[in-house]
Parts: sequence; C-alpha cells; structure tokens
Amino acid sequence: MDWGKRIGANLKQLRTERNLTLGQLSGLAGISKAMLSEMEKGMGNPTINTIWKIANGLKVPYTRLLEGSEPGPTLVRWEELSPQTEGNGHYRVYCYFQGGPERSFELFYMELDPHTANTSPGHLAQAQEYITVLEGELTVETGGKSYRLGPGDALGFDSTADHTYRNAGDERVTGLVINYYPG
Repeated sequence: MDWGKRIGANLKQLRTERNLTLGQLSGLAGISKAMLSEMEKGMGNPTINTIWKIANGLKVPYTRLLEGSEPGPTLVRWEELSPQTEGNGHYRVYCYFQGGPERSFELFYMELDPHTANTSPGHLAQAQEYITVLEGELTVETGGKSYRLGPGDALGFDSTADHTYRNAGDERVTGLVINYYPG
C-alpha cells in the first residue's frame, strides 16, 4: 500500500471540501505550506505526529487521512500492514481499522523500542484513547499523571491533550490502541 499517495489524495479532498488554501491549512495544522503541497502530490512519508497535526487542523480523525474503501467484512492480514513511524522509527503503529463515517474508532497495534518515548499531540475534541499492553512495561503520561502498565494492563484516558508513551525498560513494548471519537 502506498501511504503517501493515499494520504495525499485524502488531504487534497478534505482541504478542497473545506475551501482551504494550502496557506490556511498550514496555519491550522502548524505544518509548512511546502510540506503540505508535497504531501498532496503523494510525495514523502509523513510521520505520525505530522498526520495528527493535519488531522487536528482539519478536525477529522487521524485515520481519515489514511482511509480507503472497505466494502463488506474486512479481513486484515498482518503481512499486508505497513508501519507508520515516529521518533526515528522507534515508535511504530499498524492500523487495523480506520475511523470514518461507518466507524467511530481506530484500532492500532503499537510497538515502542526500549529506552524511547513518543509524545502524541492531542486528538479531536472529546476523543478518548484506550491502550492495552501485550508485552513489556509502558508508562503513559497524561493529564499531569503517570501510569505504569504491564502485560495485560489497560488504560483509558481523555486524549484531547498531548500524551506520552514511555518505555524505560530493556525490552520492546507492544500493545493495542483504540482511539474513540464519540458523536
């Protein structure tokens, strides 16, 4: 799957539907006009945080920029997934199910390498995030508090503010992440 082309097509569609210029979207998302232009052409490989910033600027779920059509039952095979990365590749997410008109949530498999962290910008208004740790130990920092999670532990929180996943351990952390957009 060519994420760059898919993101570019969705970005251009969303921007033009809202009658926004590249300059106006640049101001809303905090992303340079040049970068947005390159993305709309399907060039480059935007980071997770870049996609979050654009989605927040457009006031759409993160995966709205990634979506394609999903008619009928959807079978997702691991080997068909491509990671989206952040932090020089130390944080990876694999999107199983994208949000959209038919689905008010997104489901990701997440990996965070040892001794690294990833801070995610706040999501859309009223967004909630749920994480279940499968392997390793993860610290989630949100709302001025830290929560330490081990295998099998889960945390749900308001994800409208910046939040950080931190792996202070010597092994990779894996988990499942659901972003939920009520209403």
